[in-house]
Amino acid sequence: MLAKMTAKNQITLPKAIVSQVPPAEYFEVEAVGDRIVLTPVRVSKADAVRAKLDELGITEQDIDDAVKWARGRS
Repeated sequence: MLAKMTAKNQITLPKAIVSQVPPAEYFEVEAVGDRIVLTPVRVSKADAVRAKLDELGITEQDIDDAVKWARGRS
């Protein structure tokens, strides 16, 4: 089955293929040799936020300090 990639690197997955896997909004993407492998994953919004904070190196103490600063308490 063919799928065309747009100029913005977007691909529409064929319904016949998507219907064969569990429903998912996010996919883990990896290159394996000359193939692109998509694996459906379930990500809660909280997990996504925690992952972004980890990626940025923001700690719980940083968040506590920011909240105190915003509330006017140092």
